[in-house]
Amino acid sequence: MTDDCVPSLQMKYWLLLILLVAGACGGRQRNYQPAENALDGGREFIDACMKGDFSRAAFFMLPGAANEERLKEMERAYREKDKEGRQQYRTASINIKEVTELNADTTLIRYSNTVDLNTKTLKVVHKEQGWLVDIVPKDTTAH
Repeated sequence: MTDDCVPSLQMKYWLLLILLVAGACGGRQRNYQPAENALDGGREFIDACMKGDFSRAAFFMLPGAANEERLKEMERAYREKDKEGRQQYRTASINIKEVTELNADTTLIRYSNTVDLNTKTLKVVHKEQGWLVDIVPKDTTAH
């Protein structure tokens, strides 16, 4: 066997570095655990939105064009805040005002946070994938 057939030590290091970088880039998909109850599903969604982790928020959201559009609006509003504003939301606390079980598969959660005291409403529904948020349209927060 000649030296040409044996990869050099430097070549092995480059290959290892490339594999590590590729693995880090491809590792963006996280394995979130489905919510076991409505309160956990709502809390995970709210927390993800407040922290700016909209891919995690999407995991805890009922799929559908209307929900995806509302989530994009929420993300746009979050990204438009200055650095200090985003930091305030990341460190804010969630205040659960009321939890109303409409039936075994649907729960309404009224909440605010320590930065935005306006009460908002989320509808959380039970599906095969766990408890998922069905974002209530802006004008239907009264209940």
